[in-house]
Amino acid sequence: MDPKRASGGATGDNQYMTFTMGPALLFCPADRPERYQKAAERSDAVILDLEDAVAPAAKKRARGAILAQLGSGGETAELDPSRTIVRVNPVGTPDFEKDLHCLAHTPYRTVMLAKAETGEQLKALEGYHVIALCETAIGIVNAAEIAQAPNVVGLMWGAEDLIASMGGTSSRKDDGGYRAVATHSRSTVLLAAKAAGKEAIDSVYVDIPDLAGLAAESADAVASGFGAKACIHPNQVAVVREAYAPSPEAVAGARELLEAAAAAGTGVFQYKGKMVDGPILKHAESTLLRARLS
Repeated sequence: MDPKRASGGATGDNQYMTFTMGPALLFCPADRPERYQKAAERSDAVILDLEDAVAPAAKKRARGAILAQLGSGGETAELDPSRTIVRVNPVGTPDFEKDLHCLAHTPYRTVMLAKAETGEQLKALEGYHVIALCETAIGIVNAAEIAQAPNVVGLMWGAEDLIASMGGTSSRKDDGGYRAVATHSRSTVLLAAKAAGKEAIDSVYVDIPDLAGLAAESADAVASGFGAKACIHPNQVAVVREAYAPSPEAVAGARELLEAAAAAGTGVFQYKGKMVDGPILKHAESTLLRARLS
């Protein structure tokens, strides 16, 4: 299959797709094929992980598992390519080349590149739709360059790998909030993605039992402009979806505001005692878009 002709998702103005998966993306270890279908059913898109979730000695078996489920049935049936992402190992590693060889024999054409650090690296994935995972100091600093690569459809950031790459010990403070460097990196990736017209995906929330903390962070991701959030446990999916789905009241309010704007026929107008202009209308349009996708 020609990667550039792969189906799934809305197509953009060039040969690569616009990223439309989400809002809840769920990681699944690629060496656990019995979990593939369950992860896909419980999320908006599944990320088959060939990198950190798989021990070095099990990576060959993980690639074999991806190939083995193609054309099979039951709980290991082939996944929908339009809702499947494969996270590959970093460019320059022996496992990266083996991952590419595996992918060439699958219908999966959306790839998450672990530890993306330069735009030049993306050339190794020409023809694939790439989510560049910026999770090292170099990757964060070069996020704008990476986002400009034509085959990049989105950027994601990784907190713990980032801190580890700098010799730190934790991305979060004792109260659970991110340290300043993590907050800066999160914003850097978001701005780089949006400036390039690409999607931004928020990092995972590793405290699995803390669903309240996940809900608060997901709500902030929505308000800040992240198009999706990655999950590491099925129980997190519903929380992320709820954060991204606007309330009926919010949807009704957005529709009323846009109708009022159309009736006013001016760039700036007063609505319910408040001044409304272009940015406020864009917020309303974003609310309706999330309602259609949820």
